[in-house]
Amino acid sequence: MEKHLGKCFCGQIQIEVTGAPEGMGYCHCSSCRSWSAAPVNAFTLWKPEAVRVVQGADKLKIFEKTEVSQRQYCSDCGGHVMTGHAPLGLVDVYAATIPSLKFEPGVHVNYSETVLPFRDGLPKLKDFPAELGGSGETVPE
Repeated sequence: MEKHLGKCFCGQIQIEVTGAPEGMGYCHCSSCRSWSAAPVNAFTLWKPEAVRVVQGADKLKIFEKTEVSQRQYCSDCGGHVMTGHAPLGLVDVYAATIPSLKFEPGVHVNYSETVLPFRDGLPKLKDFPAELGGSGETVPE
């Protein structure tokens, strides 16, 4: 089974993801943009049992603005590591956190909020897929 190691900005927190992600893509929502300090957030979604903190669990802090997202970061460097999405049964490990994983995005979510339009041929969802509680509606590129 494939394994990838990732870490926070200073390296005090190290995580391991096992297997293949459930999905990969880009989120354009204002919360992800603000949290990542970027015009778009590249995500990789995993089942919680596929994600393990192997070092620095005591430094992993959580900020929960809403019950949908438990954003996790390093208390030493402030580096963002992952976001738990407990109601969805998924963990978003930021693509940049696991550099050995080949990032192969399949979708754009919350594209109705975009500030950086993409012309890449991938589906652009207004919000989330229907199976994750969204409308499943696509919007034009």
